[in-house]
Amino acid sequence: MKKHFYLVINEKAGGGTGHLAAEKISKQLQTVNIDYTTYYTGYAGHETEIVQNLAQDTLIPWDDELEIETFPLLVVLGGDGTLHSVVNALKSFDSKIPIGYIPCGSGNDFARGVGISRQIEKAFLQLLKAEIPQEIQLVTYTESIQDETGLAVNNIGIGLDAAIVNAANTSTSKSTLNKFNMGSLSYIFSILKVLFTQKGFPILVEINGKKIEFDRAFLCTVTKHPYFGGGVPIAPMADPRKPVLDFVLVERINLFKIFWLILLLIQKKQMQSKYFHHFQSSKFRIISTVPEYVHADGEILGKRSTDISFGTTSRLFWF
Repeated sequence: MKKHFYLVINEKAGGGTGHLAAEKISKQLQTVNIDYTTYYTGYAGHETEIVQNLAQDTLIPWDDELEIETFPLLVVLGGDGTLHSVVNALKSFDSKIPIGYIPCGSGNDFARGVGISRQIEKAFLQLLKAEIPQEIQLVTYTESIQDETGLAVNNIGIGLDAAIVNAANTSTSKSTLNKFNMGSLSYIFSILKVLFTQKGFPILVEINGKKIEFDRAFLCTVTKHPYFGGGVPIAPMADPRKPVLDFVLVERINLFKIFWLILLLIQKKQMQSKYFHHFQSSKFRIISTVPEYVHADGEILGKRSTDISFGTTSRLFWF
């Protein structure tokens, strides 16, 4: 079956990696004689409009017995944030509409977690060689206080990681450093700043009807695969193909112990720390009465009290 690639491209992803990737992929598609149409995002939320229009008029669900000459395949070139927007744009459409993905961001945790190469050319070859899509589980969330629902391809965090993302996004030095391809320094500065200022906060976790209280939560992350923060193996046992969520909570401890825990994380030995808590379930509920920053795939949802319920749903990806 022939394919027509519909490329949704975030040129600014990864500090311009998206632009370079688009040029490479376009040349490769011409070389292998595959028809394609390009759509470039021009502003925040543009990818949502593009994808929803394509879903209404062009894209179709995958079926093993489908008998058509050319299959319209959506292919996203961008980072985790772009992919986050795309899966949410498709939330109300058939989950069997597959998504192809060429990672072009700075973190690329989704690609790392599901086995898509983070090298553009290799990821493209994976896309070409695939004959059928794969089923990947995503995180679903429902926030009761704000009456919000959504999907996450990586993880949803409350506390430390969300505060770091917010600090990096609002950093006055970020735009200056980006001009010199040193945007990662802004993220490092934000980590150091938040490590010193983030306080512990109380939360209630509900797992399979059992309620657990923590008085000094520091980092809370619900994830669908092992990685967060650009490759940190926060939950090495997580499996993106199983309908099971992994929930990680780290308690607020002194800086010496935090740096020791970071060393354990690097070695994937964090389970040895009594301040590191890990749970697995198909459903979770987290209640935080103290306003804290919340993020989904690095997109800040706000600083607020939260009552979030989590689950899983499947989505087809072409690789």
